[in-house]
Amino acid sequence: MNVIEVHDLNKRFRFKRKQSGVWASIRSVIRPEIHEVCAVKDIGFSVSQGEALAFIGPNGAGKSTTIKMLTGILHPTSGEASVLGFVPWQERQRLAFEIGSVFGQKSQLWYHLPPLDTFDLLSHIYEIDRRAYRRRRDRLVELFRVEDLLKTPVRKLSLGQRMRCEIIASLLHGPKVLFLDEPTVGLDVVAKQRIRDLISLLRKEESLTIFLTSHDAGDIKELCRRVIVIDRGEVILDNEVSYLRRRYLRTKVIDLKLETIPDAVELEGVEVLKQKGYGMKLEVDTSRRSIDHVIEEIVARLKVADITISDPPLEEIIALIYARGNDRREERE
Repeated sequence: MNVIEVHDLNKRFRFKRKQSGVWASIRSVIRPEIHEVCAVKDIGFSVSQGEALAFIGPNGAGKSTTIKMLTGILHPTSGEASVLGFVPWQERQRLAFEIGSVFGQKSQLWYHLPPLDTFDLLSHIYEIDRRAYRRRRDRLVELFRVEDLLKTPVRKLSLGQRMRCEIIASLLHGPKVLFLDEPTVGLDVVAKQRIRDLISLLRKEESLTIFLTSHDAGDIKELCRRVIVIDRGEVILDNEVSYLRRRYLRTKVIDLKLETIPDAVELEGVEVLKQKGYGMKLEVDTSRRSIDHVIEEIVARLKVADITISDPPLEEIIALIYARGNDRREERE
């Protein structure tokens, strides 16, 4: 069952271009020069119940515009979309009772009040039964370990503490779809991992559908199995996260700890990224040589104490997708 359906969705913004100079400014008032920008262009996709989708792209790609249309904040220029059977921009109030949203840059908590006051207020806004609300609130508070923060003004919370409370606020009414826009931005490594683990747990327990935008590769890898890449308002890739690695990953990184300091190492299809003392970092071009053969040669030539094989950061893969998408676009133009 698909909870989100999008077909040929477009959003264009029109604006008056400002001009410098007195006479140019006067002309722009009499005969304004109207320009149009296409933020989202003919996109289409679907998201099934309980799925976790990463919707990623560079700044200005159309991610936030798409989320605003799916939550009913913006009306599209053309196209169709439904979320949980609702047309978002026509049934925004009814849809609001079925979805939750967390924006890393914007807070829904009252800045000078403790989180508990915001939770109570939201329970009235969403018309939640008092007993059901207390059960739900207490469970989320225990799960996110914020018992000691409930009566502390939000302005005194750290960013990680505030984000945990933000997510609780978005989940109090038991939404079926959760929109996450940069939920871990600015957080330290420990706080990021904790929030990812908790979101994953809730998704599994409640069949919660996750729609995530993020520039953090860790969010994408930890939370999602499928990814849509959007650039300049167009979808340039829609596939599983694992496909990104198979299709766009052509290298492996090998970290070595050696028993003796080696001389200069030259291996076919291998680049030495770093060498210091007993440590060495290598990059293998797997399109030229298999990783197995490289490992065999390393072990035969060097005295290895420890070895670790890893993929390059997901950011590099995404950057490659953007670049290839731009190359294809330039070819069409």
